[in-house]
Amino acid sequence: MPILCASLAIVLLDQVTKAWVLHTMALGERIEVIPGLFNWSHVQNTGAAWGVMQGLSHWLVALSFVMLAAMIAFRRQLIGDTFYCRLVLGIMIGGVWGNLLDRIKLGYVVDFMDFHWKARHFPAFNVADAAICVGVGLYFLIQLAERKQDQCKAG
Repeated sequence: MPILCASLAIVLLDQVTKAWVLHTMALGERIEVIPGLFNWSHVQNTGAAWGVMQGLSHWLVALSFVMLAAMIAFRRQLIGDTFYCRLVLGIMIGGVWGNLLDRIKLGYVVDFMDFHWKARHFPAFNVADAAICVGVGLYFLIQLAERKQDQCKAG
């Protein structure tokens, strides 16, 4: 149940925020939220994270389906069976689904969170991207904690 609930929550939040951007902002429009740090920006991304693989949306759709199938089929081998492990998997699955829905219905992904600091600029991203990154980060933290726990038990 945590996998399904987390996935649905991420997809819903992702799609609602993207719909808001599509209906309230012109393409390329930028709204300053925190001066010198954060803007809402309407960006169309036909690639993957950070704009890599631009124009390969059909391949990214196929890759997304493969990743979803692999995460579901091998979930027990990939991640533990605790509540937190299932929650993290649900977060990652929700992120993949959120961007997959955009690619299927729009042919691109809507990005809108735009961070910058002085001359440095981080590529715009969305809720689904953030969920994938947070999920992967939490996955690694869980794996490290489990390894540490196993070492303590063995030693």
